Amino acid sequence: MDSIARKRPKSETKPPKRNPPSPVRSLLEPSESFFPSKEEFVRLLAVVLVACAVAFTCSFLAKNLSSTPESFCDSNLDSIDSDLDICEPCPINGKCHQGKLQCNHGFINQGSLCVEDGEINESTKKLVGHFERRVCEAYAHKECYGTGTIWVPENDIWKDLRSNGFMSNLDENAYSFVKGKAVEAIAELLEKRTNANGRNELKCPELLVESYKPLTCRMHQWLLKHIFMISSSCGMLVVCAILHRIIQRKRCFSRRVEELYDQVCDFLEENAVASNSADEPSWVIASRLRDHLLLPRERRDPLLWSKVEELIQEDSRIDRYPKLVKGEQKVVWEWQVEGSLSLSKLKKRGETHKKVRNSNGSNTILQANYKRRIAETFS
Repeated sequence: MDSIARKRPKSETKPPKRNPPSPVRSLLEPSESFFPSKEEFVRLLAVVLVACAVAFTCSFLAKNLSSTPESFCDSNLDSIDSDLDICEPCPINGKCHQGKLQCNHGFINQGSLCVEDGEINESTKKLVGHFERRVCEAYAHKECYGTGTIWVPENDIWKDLRSNGFMSNLDENAYSFVKGKAVEAIAELLEKRTNANGRNELKCPELLVESYKPLTCRMHQWLLKHIFMISSSCGMLVVCAILHRIIQRKRCFSRRVEELYDQVCDFLEENAVASNSADEPSWVIASRLRDHLLLPRERRDPLLWSKVEELIQEDSRIDRYPKLVKGEQKVVWEWQVEGSLSLSKLKKRGETHKKVRNSNGSNTILQANYKRRIAETFS
């Protein structure tokens, strides 16, 4: 037992056996020092980039310093005859001679192209605008005030421009070029003719001249152009207003006549009913009743009461006859229908006649009689 216990610790502490590496595997696997470290890789990348930049710069400088600029082909040579390998085609808006490029007036050299000069273009627009304003304002003054002219001589405008130094910032060649372009634009914008003396004259188109007329002038011309339509419309409006006024007045007149007629009938009927219970006359003087019912401004219109009298004449319930009252011949009206009014109708008539009598208190006898009869009826 002791021998077994002594042998077990020896087996536990015995190191494991390793297989020896094969010679083929050792040849295929690289050593640990074969790959560069991270710092060495960064240095290598920086060296490569610097080398590329130096190579590119040297190549660019060598190419530009050693080669001569490519010349332009002459403008008078056909593109077929010219050798495009040794010269560059002459650009549009330019002339080439002995390999040199010269741009036309109004164009500037930009690389191998001839582009339009902005200053020349702006001067041309300014010149055309001056012509347009001068010609169109003259035509507008002629149409509005009669002081201008329709056809403006072209030479007069050029002389005015030269005398005022309008194009003083341009040399003679540039001025000639700008003038040529302006003449082309003016021919498209304005109307042109040659008079009997051989002078060129310009005229503003009808559509363009409208924008140069003042607002008051345009309104005045519009009114003159549509005067017939405007006058006809105004006349129709006036006639319609007059007809409406006449119809409205006739309606008001008829309504007032009917209202007065109803008041006369009510008054005569109530007076007849009241006279049955008292020793009072049943007739009423027409002129006094008229003065009671009509307003002061209505008394100036004799036609109003005459229409009421016509309705009274047509009413068979009312008698009209002359009567001597206090020594004067008067026309009296009398209600001829027998009977009495109901309480509600009598009350309504009382309110109406109270309003009429308050407006004019000259006939105290009729008013006192009316109040007394009303009181007797209510009692």
